[in-house]
Amino acid sequence: METIQHRTVAVNGINMHVAEKGQGPVVLFLHGFPELWYTWRHQILALSSKGYRCVAPDLRGYGDTDVPESVSSYTCFHIVGDIVALIDSLGVEQVFLVAHDWGALIGWNLCMFRPERIKAYVCLSVPLLRRHPSVKTVDGMRFLYGDDYYICRFQEPGEMESQIAQVGTAKAMKNILTTRKTGPPILPKGEFGNGVNDSTPDTLPSWLTQEDLDYFVSKFEKTGFTGGLNYYRNLNMNWELTAPWSGAKIKVPVKFITGDMDMVYTSLGMKDYIDSGLFKEEVPNLEEVIIQEGVAHFNNQEAAEDVTNHIYTFITKF
Repeated sequence: METIQHRTVAVNGINMHVAEKGQGPVVLFLHGFPELWYTWRHQILALSSKGYRCVAPDLRGYGDTDVPESVSSYTCFHIVGDIVALIDSLGVEQVFLVAHDWGALIGWNLCMFRPERIKAYVCLSVPLLRRHPSVKTVDGMRFLYGDDYYICRFQEPGEMESQIAQVGTAKAMKNILTTRKTGPPILPKGEFGNGVNDSTPDTLPSWLTQEDLDYFVSKFEKTGFTGGLNYYRNLNMNWELTAPWSGAKIKVPVKFITGDMDMVYTSLGMKDYIDSGLFKEEVPNLEEVIIQEGVAHFNNQEAAEDVTNHIYTFITKF
């Protein structure tokens, strides 16, 4: 880990922390919630040894990157703008993109807005979410799962932050990262409680060391969770902003990887969407779908070697 270099890059009006290692074609990694560049530690070390320049930022609102105060500073345009400026700063025209969870959502936006910058996209956990022509994103989720669905519960500024503070950053991070509960995460009204995981293990799983957990906790104790939660608070605004791309197809070559115990794969009709061929209709150059057996949401950490191998075999085609 000490061989990974760290620097700060000025992008789109903010200062962004970037972890980087290796020389060669750029592989750009985008993390999800509640994560950091560190979620890609295994892939950075492995792929940099295979002749790639691995670049993993802390996204806007996370870790050692700036945390703008306004909720409105976290739209898809802001985040994609950050990433395009980061790519520009690397001195390359195109990158291989690898992204997970919220990073995956931003990845789809990046492929939609600026496809010429992406050679190929390895997407983890979250497939392209088709824009409903008349129902806003959060409104549709509330209709399906009610007000206690976690994304609905994240909408009110300050509310979830105070409830996470009641249980403590360490317990909340352990709860979220180790969850193996399938289906839609439901949070009881008025409290974080057991969060997304009603059976947090006493001992950490083999793929998450205490040192790993301590790193995540140290950064979120510094920044809080507001930056990451503000992404969710812009889902309806993003629905409005992306109206010009309603029905647009993603033309970038894509490989999709998820676990069969992933909370996303097992809710919102995602399994049927992927299996039915509708996903392929929206992403015509979807070349492969990998379903990892017995793997939950944070597959880039839980099944790190398998994910790395899938990334490598895909990007070496280009």
